[in-house]
Amino acid sequence: MMTRLTAGILVGVASLCGPVSAQNADPAMTSGAAYVGPIVTKWGKAVTPENAWRSYPRPQLERPDWLNLNGSWDYAITKATSPQPKKMDGKILVPFAVESKLSGVARKVLPNERLWYRRNFSVPANWKGKRTLLHFGAVDYESQVFINGAPVGAHRGGSDPFSYDITEFLKSGANELVVHVSDPTSAGDQPRGKQTLKPQGIWYTAVTGIWQTVWLEAVPDLYIKEVRATPDIDHGMVEVEVALNNATSATDAVRLTASANGKIVASTLMRGNRRASLAIPDAHLWSPNDPFLYDLTAELVKIQDLGVSSGREARIAPHTSAEQKAYAAAKVQSEGGDKVTTYFGMRKISVGPNAQGRPVLLLNNKPLFQNGTLDQGWWPDGLLTPPSEEAARSDMVFLKKAGFNMLRKHIKVEPARYYYDADRLGILIWQDMPSGAMDDQSVRRQSDHEATFSSAAMAEYQSELARMIGALRAFPSIVMWVTNNEGWGQYDARTVAQLAKNMDPSRLVNAASGWMDVGDDSSDVFDIHTYEEVPTTPVAHGPRALVLGEYGGVGLAVPGHLWFPDRDLKIYQVAKTPEDYLARYKRKFEEVIRQAKEAGVSAAVYTQTTDVESELNGLLSYDREVEKFPAETFSTIAKPLFDE
Repeated sequence: MMTRLTAGILVGVASLCGPVSAQNADPAMTSGAAYVGPIVTKWGKAVTPENAWRSYPRPQLERPDWLNLNGSWDYAITKATSPQPKKMDGKILVPFAVESKLSGVARKVLPNERLWYRRNFSVPANWKGKRTLLHFGAVDYESQVFINGAPVGAHRGGSDPFSYDITEFLKSGANELVVHVSDPTSAGDQPRGKQTLKPQGIWYTAVTGIWQTVWLEAVPDLYIKEVRATPDIDHGMVEVEVALNNATSATDAVRLTASANGKIVASTLMRGNRRASLAIPDAHLWSPNDPFLYDLTAELVKIQDLGVSSGREARIAPHTSAEQKAYAAAKVQSEGGDKVTTYFGMRKISVGPNAQGRPVLLLNNKPLFQNGTLDQGWWPDGLLTPPSEEAARSDMVFLKKAGFNMLRKHIKVEPARYYYDADRLGILIWQDMPSGAMDDQSVRRQSDHEATFSSAAMAEYQSELARMIGALRAFPSIVMWVTNNEGWGQYDARTVAQLAKNMDPSRLVNAASGWMDVGDDSSDVFDIHTYEEVPTTPVAHGPRALVLGEYGGVGLAVPGHLWFPDRDLKIYQVAKTPEDYLARYKRKFEEVIRQAKEAGVSAAVYTQTTDVESELNGLLSYDREVEKFPAETFSTIAKPLFDE
C-alpha cells in the first residue's frame, strides 16, 4: 500500500500550468480556492500540456484532417457584470476544469462569476479551400465563443458535444479564440449530476468550464454530420442513417461499405439525409465475451442524374423504396468527396422470458445476467475529466477482471473515447441522464406525486437528454438509458422515458431507477435500490425485468489514499477491517445470486467502482492505487452467477 503523496509531488503536478491556490484549504474558509485532496493518480503525475488528451476525440466519425487544441490556455475569473478582461489571471491546462488539480488552477467559480478562456491558433496551410469546424467535447455549463472578437455561437448544456463552422471568422496567420462560461451549479435547476458548491456525502466538487477536448477539423462544403447504424440481428441487417450538413443535389450520393477484419461484407449507394439497409450475412454478434465490431465507411460520391429532385417534377418520389433502389443501382461517376470511418456491433438488447417464464434481460435473444457496478467516473486530480485515456480505460479493465460485464454510468456522461473503449473491451453500459433540480424538487421515498418544474426547465432537461442520446447512440456498449434516478428532479418520468424510447427504440429505458416507480407502460425494468445488509428482493412487476439498480455500499477506508483524511466518513455501511469488508460483500453477493436463481432478478449494480471524495465504498481507492481485494477474488465470488 502506498504512503501519502509528498508535498513535493503535489506541487509538481499542480504546477503544470501555474500554482494551485490554497491547495489543501477548506473552501468554506478560503475565498476562491477549491479544495483538492492530498492524493493524485499515477496517470495524473504524467500529465503535461503536450500530452493532455491527444487521441482523436470522436472515434465514431473519424476524418484525417484535424488539430487538437488541448494544452496551455490563458484564463481569468471575473464578476458576472465585468466585461472581457484585458489582463488574464494566469494559465490553465485544457481540458481539465478550473476547479481540478490538473488544471493548474484549483479555483471555484461561483454563480455570480464568469470564467474566461483565451488562446491563439493557426489553421494548417493544407486546409486551404476547406471549411474549418471548431469542436468542443463538453463545456459546463453555458458558453459563448468568439473568434477574433466576433461572436460565433452560444451553447447551454454541460455534457454534450457541440461545434461551430468558423470559416468566415478566420484570418491568415494567428487567430484568437475566446470562450466565456457561466455555471450556476447547485444554485440552478439545470442538469448537473452530482456537482455541488458544498461537496459532502454523495455530492461532489463542482466543475466549471471546458472539461473535454477542444479541436479543429477540416471538411469540404458538403460533408457528413452523422452516421447512425442500428443493428437488426433477427433479420441479419444493419439500418444506416446518414445526415449531411446541407441538402444534396441530384448527383450526390453516399457510398456505405461494411467490412470485417479488412474484408468487405456489404456495400450500397444511398441518397444523403436518408436511410439504407445493409445485409450482414451470418453476423458475428457482439457480446461482453466476444466484443466483435464491424468497420463502416461512408463517403460522398457523384453519380449520374437520376431525376430525383424534391420538386413536383421529380421522376422518382423522394423518401420511397423506389428512390432507395434507384440510388443503390446507380453508377459512380467520380469520387473524392467527404469520407468518414466508423463502426458498429451486431447486438440486440431486449426483455423476454427465461426458462421459467419470468421476464428477464436478454442479450442477442438469450438471458444474460448483467453484473455491474455504479460507476461515478470521478477522479481526485481531474474531477469530471479522467487524467488520460488510459486512466479511463483502466477502470473497465479492472471490472472485467473482477467478473463484471456491466457498469451503470451514474449521473455523468464520459468523453466519447470512453465508450469506444467499452465497445472494444466488452462492457455493457447503462447510461444515466445527469440529474438537475432545485433543493425542493427532489421526490422522496414517501412522495406520492412528482415534482413541478417550470416549462423552461422541462424543455432544457428534455433537450439535453435528446442531445445525449444523439451523441451516444452509435456506441453498441450502451444498452439502457436511465432517464431519472431516485426522484432527483423527477417531474414527468413517463414523458421523459417515452422521449428516449421514441428516439432510440433499439435500447431499453429505465424510467425511474429506485424510489418512485411510474408503471409498466413507461419502463422496461422494475428497479429498486437496496442498501440493507442483505439486499431486498424486488417483487414481480408484470412484463418488466427485475433489477437491483443499486445495492452494496460497503465502505473501507484505506489510509494514505483518502480525499478527506481528517474526516470521520460513514456512508451506507462501514467495515472495520478488510476481512469484515469481504464478509459483508460476500453476504450481499450471495443474496444477489439467490435472487438471480430463484426470483428471476436479471441485473444488479454494486455501489461502487471506486471511492469518490467522501464515499469510501469503492472496490478501488479513489486514486486507483489500491484494490481493496484482488480482482480475482471478486471474480471468484461472481462466478456462480454465470454457471449453467
